[in-house]
Amino acid sequence: MSGTVAEVEALERTVPSAVLRAEHVGVAFGGIRALHDVTLEVRTGEVCGLIGPNGAGKTTLFDVMSGIRRPDSGVVLLDGADVSRRGPVWRARHGVRRTFQRQQLFGRLTVLDNLAVAAEWRGGGGGVAADLLALPGRRRRAREHRARAEEILDLCGLADLRDTYAGTLPVGQARMVELARAVVDTPKVLLLDEPASGMSATERTWLGEVVRRLADHERCAVLLVEHDVAFVMGLASRVVVLNLGEVLAEGAPAEVRADQAVRDAYLGTG
Repeated sequence: MSGTVAEVEALERTVPSAVLRAEHVGVAFGGIRALHDVTLEVRTGEVCGLIGPNGAGKTTLFDVMSGIRRPDSGVVLLDGADVSRRGPVWRARHGVRRTFQRQQLFGRLTVLDNLAVAAEWRGGGGGVAADLLALPGRRRRAREHRARAEEILDLCGLADLRDTYAGTLPVGQARMVELARAVVDTPKVLLLDEPASGMSATERTWLGEVVRRLADHERCAVLLVEHDVAFVMGLASRVVVLNLGEVLAEGAPAEVRADQAVRDAYLGTG
């Protein structure tokens, strides 16, 4: 019996834990069923790809997992706790970060300041008085935030753009700034909604390298929605396919690509 327990414990250590999990989630808009009995999880250090045709329910599922929309049925679990009634701000402060299809940068701030602002949400210590008086503790925290922002700029290949106003950037670079801003305060879970849209082939390659590094070295769980199937298959270790609001298939990229139901419904290679 002791050997069996040891084997189970060893297996638990090797299988990454689920950080964020949607369990039997359903969402309807009037009489239209957007999601039905969807269960999906993303694990520590994993890049999970979420693909499917237009209207499959991918963005709705992202809205549920990030707290923008409450599910009509089912629950969302963060580190095993039910957070279904917690909003997006609460979830962001507890490590669930998201980028959107539409760019949402502070265009009149520099690239560095976009990241510095994101690092400031925890505050600098001492409240408003510390800010006004520039107390030593506040100055120290500000230096730490700036140093972290510079580190992430280097990671994302944006160091040369640190003093450039975000509103002047082309789409590909702007999306990298959004990614950098989302991870400057290291998240538990990163939800990326069409991050490669508008990027060149070179930029997409770099994006994939950055996301992989975040998962590997920062131990961040990454859930990726992307229409570029080749990009997802080359980056994700696990792929989930949604179709008509339901999970059609789940598995390693090669398994999903070979699934006949997926080929018929989405990949068009049946």
